[in-house]
Amino acid sequence: MSASSKTHVVIAGGGTAGWMAAAALTRVMKDRVSVTLVESSDIGTVGVGEATIPTLVFFHKLLRISEQEFMAATNATFKLGIQFENWTDIGHQYLHAFGVTGKDSWAAGFQHFWLRGQQEGLATDFGDYCLERQAAESGRFAHLPNNGLNYAFHIDASRYAAFLRQLAEQEGLTRIDAKIEKVSRRAEDGHIDSLHLDNGEVISGDFFIDCTGFQGLLIEKALHTGYEDWSHWLPCDSAVAVQTESVAPPLPYTRCIAHDAGWQWRIPLQHRVGNGMVFCSQYKSDDEIIGNLLSQVQGQVLNEPKVIKFRTGRRRKQWNRNCLALGLASGFLEPLESTSIHLIQQNIVRFLRMFPAANQIHQQDIDEFNRQADFDIEHIRDFIILHYHVTNRTDSPFWRHCRQMDVPASLRHRIDLFRHTGRVFREGSELFDDSWQQVMIGQGLRPASYHPLVDTMSRQELEAFLGQIRQQITHTITKLPPHEDYLKRYIRR
Repeated sequence: MSASSKTHVVIAGGGTAGWMAAAALTRVMKDRVSVTLVESSDIGTVGVGEATIPTLVFFHKLLRISEQEFMAATNATFKLGIQFENWTDIGHQYLHAFGVTGKDSWAAGFQHFWLRGQQEGLATDFGDYCLERQAAESGRFAHLPNNGLNYAFHIDASRYAAFLRQLAEQEGLTRIDAKIEKVSRRAEDGHIDSLHLDNGEVISGDFFIDCTGFQGLLIEKALHTGYEDWSHWLPCDSAVAVQTESVAPPLPYTRCIAHDAGWQWRIPLQHRVGNGMVFCSQYKSDDEIIGNLLSQVQGQVLNEPKVIKFRTGRRRKQWNRNCLALGLASGFLEPLESTSIHLIQQNIVRFLRMFPAANQIHQQDIDEFNRQADFDIEHIRDFIILHYHVTNRTDSPFWRHCRQMDVPASLRHRIDLFRHTGRVFREGSELFDDSWQQVMIGQGLRPASYHPLVDTMSRQELEAFLGQIRQQITHTITKLPPHEDYLKRYIRR
């Protein structure tokens, strides 16, 4: 296609969101679009999100990205799940793994068989029946045939943006290093017309993607889209991040350690560890949290602690007129379940599926996009609230508030359904499935009953069924190499 017949997409801002969008558009739709990305070298990025979930594997396949090249470029390690410490109660821990726990029947999920097994003294911990959890706790990893081990990555977010930038520029992307001083809109329909830059350039486009972070220069300051605040359900409003040298082999999972006003993360990369604390400033000051964090990290501190302020919630529209918001410009959910990059990629892929021809944006596409995007983020929001609300902790004002607070009706329904019947149903195309029961059980929620189908099995059959699952997992685990050994061999191929 000639340059004039292509749709010109202008991306405002770089970082993870901007360069993911740039790489996707240039790698997947090179013949249909021309892409310009505007970012300023003088503006830093938040860049603390270093943990991902398995959907990133499929995003990379869509973009034809070599996993080994990506991992080498971003100092990545493999991730099999997230270990939650002190969430249910102080001293208690469980691991939310990426895999499926046990084996379901056509009528009843595995948790029903496990519940009866617990009652009769035949079943061990729920996580003992999940391959990914056992591999994570054993510190082992390998690629298995037929995607037999679900995994994600821990990455250096800054290096990831640089890696994607290189891919996009190889495909012909134009990058402009400048600050945006003004956003102009068309008088006839209110769509964005152009960006006025501090170097004097004016960049016009057919479609604009806002990756300008919390300020939302296009989606909010220009289009006045509005913001829906969720801080009454997710009261943490601050984070402090710091990097340290590695002092031990990298674990194949993220650690999330609850403290009396929030939680702390530890994310192991090949060359360093990402550390940080998320907290509610109503209960702790920045200085208190920084002191607590620095007293608990391991290894030499590599940078000054970075304080980030945020407000959980979302834009009332992710796509408004001819502008799509991605990343922090679209809203914010704290990184408790490592879903930030997932939400970026979901909206990128969704946008590619609904990609408009130049000057042919249909309101029906906008409405459907926003409906699907709202569905995704609301279900993830509920899942994150679950961790705070279903807990036995009463040791601090923060945790007492979380236990007693009202929660969305959609989450209340899930909790009540599981508490009384043990049932969990996946709604539509929502992200989490087995994860719901892993976390509800991990947080101490035990159902009052199980499916009557389970009682058609004799005690001996149930014992054999449970034992066979554990035996198969143990057999697989013994063949997996240590995570660090496999990582070194894999990246050096």
